Amino acid sequence: MPAIEQVPTPALLIDLPRLERNLRRMQERADNEGAALRPHIKTHKMVALARRQRDLGARGLTVAKVSEAEVFVRAGFDDVRIAYTVVGEDKHARIAAMLARSRVSFCVDSLEAARQASAVYAAKEVAADVLVEIDAGYHRCGVLWNDPELVAFVRAVDDLPGLRLAGILTHEGNAYGAAREGEEKRDASRRVMAEARDRMLEVATKLRDAGILGARSGDFEISMGSTPSMYVFENRTREGFRITEMRPGNYVFNDMIQVSQGACTLDDCALTVLATVVSRHRDSKGTERLFLDAGRKVLTSDAAPGREGYGQVLYNASRMVAHPHVRLAGLSEEHGWCRVRGGATFAVGDKVRVVPNHACVVANMLPEAMVVNNGEVVSVWSVDARGCVQ
Repeated sequence: MPAIEQVPTPALLIDLPRLERNLRRMQERADNEGAALRPHIKTHKMVALARRQRDLGARGLTVAKVSEAEVFVRAGFDDVRIAYTVVGEDKHARIAAMLARSRVSFCVDSLEAARQASAVYAAKEVAADVLVEIDAGYHRCGVLWNDPELVAFVRAVDDLPGLRLAGILTHEGNAYGAAREGEEKRDASRRVMAEARDRMLEVATKLRDAGILGARSGDFEISMGSTPSMYVFENRTREGFRITEMRPGNYVFNDMIQVSQGACTLDDCALTVLATVVSRHRDSKGTERLFLDAGRKVLTSDAAPGREGYGQVLYNASRMVAHPHVRLAGLSEEHGWCRVRGGATFAVGDKVRVVPNHACVVANMLPEAMVVNNGEVVSVWSVDARGCVQ
């Protein structure tokens, strides 16, 4: 296996010791809080990495799309949850085809979607597990947690043939950027986590008290997840209910959004983009500029709140230390535009590592990732579900 400096660029690098530390830390939190860890693989889309998560104790996987589920079911995973409101007879036909090999569950948040799903599975004489997505404060998808029609809606889903009400699910994405004036970011994540947790437990209690059969079963699932909220997750019991599963995704790699959120530090970031300096010039104002061979098609144009630029440039290809003078100020399709304060320490041909702002998008950009340890490539992992967006 080559040294980092010999890897063709642009390339994805996964720092193995950091990855292992991230995996173990989240698994330990889930174990300590009495919840199953069902990691969201949309962050990495790698079968090899998902197997490592399973080996460490993860119970099942979370995916975003049916095509992602198909990849991991083919790879032998037998419990896959599509944390997405699935709509479309074609998609349900594909889910039905997987049920012989795996427990595949999905979400609904409308009666139209639930009835459509019911018709497909009832016609095939199979039962599919479904979770009702709850809006616990993020206001994306889901039935609002205190909607006066919520109980009636869940009862209607529970009564549909071909469906088994497996539980309720939420994504507390409002943990991102939740800090109020004077509030520490980690405290804001903890506040949002506790609010979502308590609302989900309240919903479960209402459903049981309303006599809904699914909510009265011993295996009723109450699922929540986002990386910043799961880093500070604390379980609790309300009238016999507890959160049963955690679904973080980004924790495996972390990124500059997580750093800006206060969820982790730069030392916790395991994914970097390796790039080469392909040009070096000064502009009309005398500012030195470096140009990398990784642009929007690799790094994406996502911003990290409170930070300038499109990722954190590291000191060199082997040192995981933030460069104090080089800022990735712009991107075009194939180039990263860096501004340099003072003299540059990079020359044309040098390799540069960048911690991306948003690891989940970056991991979908290239077909494979190099796993590195102490400056050496020790393995190559395929991004097996790359491009699976249907």
